Amino acid sequence: MRAKVVITEFMDTRAVAQLAQVHEVLYDPQLVDDVPRMRAEAATAHAFIVRNRTQVRGDLLAALTQCKVIGRLGVGMDNIDVAGCEAAGMHVIPAAGANALSVAEYLVATSMLLLRGAYQSSLEVAAGKWPRNALSNGREIGGKTLGLVGFGSIGQLTAKLAQGVGMGVIAFDPMMAAEHPVFAQTGVRCVSLDALTASADVISLHVPLLPSTRDLFNAARIAAMKPGAVLINTARGGVIDEAALAAALKSGHLGGAALDVFGTEPVPADNPFEGCPNLILTPHVAGVTAEANERVSFMIAERVLAALA
Repeated sequence: MRAKVVITEFMDTRAVAQLAQVHEVLYDPQLVDDVPRMRAEAATAHAFIVRNRTQVRGDLLAALTQCKVIGRLGVGMDNIDVAGCEAAGMHVIPAAGANALSVAEYLVATSMLLLRGAYQSSLEVAAGKWPRNALSNGREIGGKTLGLVGFGSIGQLTAKLAQGVGMGVIAFDPMMAAEHPVFAQTGVRCVSLDALTASADVISLHVPLLPSTRDLFNAARIAAMKPGAVLINTARGGVIDEAALAAALKSGHLGGAALDVFGTEPVPADNPFEGCPNLILTPHVAGVTAEANERVSFMIAERVLAALA
């Protein structure tokens, strides 16, 4: 049977073509921004493919009356009511592992940049200034401790890359016992969240947004971090109290931070980040590279084709 596949956000066009060889495909990367039309198209879809902005819940979920499979072009599932989909007979497929390398590289590169602190002087140097003394106290990444909050596939790959540049790695994961074999296999030490917070030079977050993780890094926990430490979030907005983070950067308690995810996306104009030193803000792209998009797109295309067969 020739099924209808609706794709609401961007996908590698070659993977879209692979789907179109077999099924009718509606590919519109702007469909996510036209909710009434998206609901109308959902009513006739047998497969529905989304990234992180499409909220597959409520009215949209109710509209998917013919759908057999939801393809997620990524790994986070907080934009999808997975239980509701499964109760309605839909199989939800994430692109597990396909963008792990992109996120891991982002984390190690960003850690280097923030620790060294020498890469924001281009305008001054080009203008004839020479801030050499001011930028001579940067820190090397070798010998520093990376703390991973969450130790799934992305955390494990990040640990491998970080160890390759000389970092020691510790991790906390409430879903893993200290005796879990992955710690011995990776050479990563399992510690408590409090111990990790107090001792890591760089902390990277790898947890979903749940009631138990909302504001996990609040003012008190950020204050418990090592002075001069760096905090990076590529997981989900809401895990960090953004106002508390901004205050810690402005006070000098933290040495830097990088956020790729935010409580509200796009970030509202009244955000707390203006004037924050040593802060990198990116628009939810840590897991999005040319190579990752290709891997994610083809993985989902192949798995959706198999589900519709």
